[in-house]
Amino acid sequence: MSLMRNFMTVGGSTISSRILGFVRDMFMAAALGTGPVADAFLVAFRFPNLFRRLFAEGAFASAFVPLFARTLEGEGVDAARRFGSEALSALLALLIAITLVAVIGMVPLMYVMAPGFVSDPAKFDLTVMLTRIAFPYLTLISLLALYSGVLNARGRFLAAAMAPGLLNVALVAALAFILLSHHDTTAEAGILLAWATLVGGVLQLGLVVGAAWRDGMALPLRWPRLTPGVRRLTALAVPGLIAGGATQINIVIGTMIASFAPGAIAVLGYADRLYQLPLGIVGATIAVVMLPDLSRHLRAGRADLADHTQNRSLEFAMALTLPAAIALFVLAKPIVQVIYQRGAFGPDDTLATAETLMGFAVGLPAFVLIKVFSPGFFAREDTKTPMWFAAVGVAVNIALSLALFPRFTYVGIAVATSVSGWLNAGLLGWMLHRRGHFLFDAKVRRSLPLLLTAALAMGVGVFFAAWWAEPFLADRRVLMRAGAMAAICLAGLLLFAAFCQAVGVVDFRGLVATLRKRKG
Repeated sequence: MSLMRNFMTVGGSTISSRILGFVRDMFMAAALGTGPVADAFLVAFRFPNLFRRLFAEGAFASAFVPLFARTLEGEGVDAARRFGSEALSALLALLIAITLVAVIGMVPLMYVMAPGFVSDPAKFDLTVMLTRIAFPYLTLISLLALYSGVLNARGRFLAAAMAPGLLNVALVAALAFILLSHHDTTAEAGILLAWATLVGGVLQLGLVVGAAWRDGMALPLRWPRLTPGVRRLTALAVPGLIAGGATQINIVIGTMIASFAPGAIAVLGYADRLYQLPLGIVGATIAVVMLPDLSRHLRAGRADLADHTQNRSLEFAMALTLPAAIALFVLAKPIVQVIYQRGAFGPDDTLATAETLMGFAVGLPAFVLIKVFSPGFFAREDTKTPMWFAAVGVAVNIALSLALFPRFTYVGIAVATSVSGWLNAGLLGWMLHRRGHFLFDAKVRRSLPLLLTAALAMGVGVFFAAWWAEPFLADRRVLMRAGAMAAICLAGLLLFAAFCQAVGVVDFRGLVATLRKRKG
């Protein structure tokens, strides 16, 4: 299966999941707004969601997939299955211990995670209860990540890519019940959503376990032991978690600081979901597909194919990310208006979320570049170098967030996260180039400036389109606003395609001719 076909498989499934995520967030904004229940649930959900992004979207894979792929390539299926079983048993034992400690010690843990809630005892107590309910999702999603790594290393991407959508199905069903039963903005709504998170986790894990069983890769549980493979996995996993999860660590830090301003966590959460759409589709797809492919090429000594994988991944990522980042920045307010503004989510919430989204949009290309550059280290079983660079980014993020929050609140946190993302991406790219592990080929050197030019030109076009369509975007009718936004987005896509064709970065006419020839 080709690299681009794998990108399309994972990307298509991820798009479906993200669309469901948008439906979920629209329901959540209508049911909870930016009130105390929204803050409480989003903090409670932040724990398992953090680990979803750390594990399922690349950080755990950064340690497990290269080792599993190396064992599969060098020692065969039986040895790889045995290593997977050892890793599963050790990971499950660790997760059970972490879950028990966290659930028992949730009150002091919440003083660290949301210190600003202490002044509101009702919100603090509700957050503790919701987090205790939702925390076991960590175990489910971590086991999902391990099974996904097994499937991805075997070239089976579909089931793991479809699994995240099942969580959104469970949450959308719960939110629909909340709205229909008129439990919106109540504590009961938060409790139901926390239990729905667990149901979604069970559905997700069941999907990938079934896929692994059908592929002949069912992993039997053993008594956990520190075998040489588990020791090596542990040595790579700890720095890999820090390096691969730098963006998520920064978001958690932002959550801690934002807890001191009422509604700030909800605003950050809604803005985060919007820029996570392209980051999830492009960044997570790159990380899932690129790492096992790169690991196999390096294991087999095919350096030329490894360079090809990295260059094409960079080109693919920037072709999708640059226009998305510019569009999110230029269209921040109408996007938030169309998706969220209804029910408990008012115009002031729209403005606050839009400003925060603009701050995140500035860093979107950097967050994707981290996903592109990191596999170059992970595939060589070097997780320490990215860890140190991530630590530098986290330190800068903390300093900037503390400096900007008093004056700019949630917008300051978004800007600090973006700045630290650019620093991290720059350090990763510089070190890969210095070591000779990522050399830009002629095609990339030519296409990247042209892609940026086309994206900027598109940004100017959609800015004027939004200015012209402002009366339609401000209409009270949801369908009118949605129709106007869809027309602007379609115009932006056509403009970007036209500019790419004009500057020669993509030959769409040649592509259409090739497709017609193949069809014939």
